[in-house]
Amino acid sequence: MASKPLIGLNADFRSARRDSPAFAFLSAGYFDSLSKAGAIPVIIPPLEEESDIGRVLDMLDGVVFSGGSDLDPRNDGFMVHPSQRLLDSRREEFDRTLMRLVAERKMPVFGIGCGMQLLNVTLGGNLHLHIPEDLPRALPHLDSMDPAHRHALEVEMNSLMGRVYGEGEIRVNSMHHMAIDEVAPGFAVTARCPDGVIEAIESTREDWFAMGTQFHPHSESASALDLRIFEEFIAGITGEVIDIRMVA
Repeated sequence: MASKPLIGLNADFRSARRDSPAFAFLSAGYFDSLSKAGAIPVIIPPLEEESDIGRVLDMLDGVVFSGGSDLDPRNDGFMVHPSQRLLDSRREEFDRTLMRLVAERKMPVFGIGCGMQLLNVTLGGNLHLHIPEDLPRALPHLDSMDPAHRHALEVEMNSLMGRVYGEGEIRVNSMHHMAIDEVAPGFAVTARCPDGVIEAIESTREDWFAMGTQFHPHSESASALDLRIFEEFIAGITGEVIDIRMVA
């Protein structure tokens, strides 16, 4: 691929309120990280027509699904947990359609936070709705008083996560109360917190480059090394080989 790849980014959305109109928004860390990794980010608003979404996908080389609030478990046959702060329904409907179309086309995809959770449920997995109740022995994965809360990460060396982090002590940001429970068929766990909570998955299918992280490598609390996840994602699309000796 001679030119920079075009990578779609789903925008977040807030419905109109009494004191403000509806608007779409997105943390700059997502598109800045893609730009630094050698891609051209394309922000996709929550379109309502499936044919329009398909037309946009025709022009893209891959998609990154951003994080946000919680997926509505009623869409997967479960009840809402009292701890959940749900995505705006317009965004969730759009995200689910977008992910379904991406999966049908087997487009390169990278899900972050609830984006990884959506990737998992779309392909047949399910979720823990509240870690403190479902996994009471787990470490804290969310600290409302500390947006830069971090925990250790254990990676599978024979994976993209292994190429990024290598051996040694790894710590990543943590800002979630939901997590993957059963992993979707065709995916493997490639990183966990030491308490067993799943922090990264990757496709095991030869015909689909798909991955996700529960942590947020684009955020201000991320490390410089975390940016290499975006670089590996773009390299997987372009076919380039990253020389890890050149990455500081």
